Amino acid sequence: MSDELQRITAIDDPYLLLREVTKRLADAQQEVTELARLRRRVVQDLHAQGLSYAQIAEKAGLSRGRIHQIRHTGPAPEGAFLGAGAVTVVTPLRWDAEKKRPVVAMADMNSGKRLEELAKSYGLAVSSGHVQVSGEIDLNRDGLIVVCGPGMSEPMKDLYAQDPVLGWEHPEGEPWALVDRRNGAKYNAGADIEPRRPHDVGYLGRLPRPDGNGSVLAIAGIHTAGSLGVVHLLTSDLNSLWGQVGERHFSTLVSVDYDPETDEPQSVELLCPLYLHDEETTA
Repeated sequence: MSDELQRITAIDDPYLLLREVTKRLADAQQEVTELARLRRRVVQDLHAQGLSYAQIAEKAGLSRGRIHQIRHTGPAPEGAFLGAGAVTVVTPLRWDAEKKRPVVAMADMNSGKRLEELAKSYGLAVSSGHVQVSGEIDLNRDGLIVVCGPGMSEPMKDLYAQDPVLGWEHPEGEPWALVDRRNGAKYNAGADIEPRRPHDVGYLGRLPRPDGNGSVLAIAGIHTAGSLGVVHLLTSDLNSLWGQVGERHFSTLVSVDYDPETDEPQSVELLCPLYLHDEETTA
């Protein structure tokens, strides 16, 4: 019996015991999920290196059938792109002058819900939260996926400023733009320049938390359609993204053509490479 289990079983208060057992079961389930994900990832990596399932089974002391089962069941390794164990999907609150209360824009709500569904499909526990109307948000938390641009939150503006390759620009009197410092390219939303068209640009990156003890997965569009486009890319191509960046810090830009009536993405593609930040800072 583990020390933690002994501690819990020694609790006399039945209500406290019920709370502690419930919490421990949730934590244990998350741990089991992540261990199963790691096990499947190891088998896939070894097979990709050229080992047969029979060789892996022999070296691991498991049956070939068990290795095949591991390879094809359990949570997929690419789910780790979103986080480990549990994630919190955060969207921004905006002040509605007519309703006189904070609201979430429909496109941001859709982005958040789709991210939650995606995370759940990979066996992750999911909760949600909001960037306050003031822009306040605590970024020093595990498993954060934040859908919010720099114009709505000072903490997010500071987070994006850590990106060594891609940046947000907003000169006085001009619309927001995204800039690739590697080649000097500047990208505007189609709604902000002539001739106007239903096109947006989205940002996707994994950036270091302010306290240095983890990362934040950051998503934003110049407008909300850009964020929806990034989420569409994640839901349709997560395996490829995971294969290229793993759990490293990175960033990229996404071109999004969308339906002007609904903001729904119609065509999504990368505008630049997936920049790995550790390679950029040592270049």
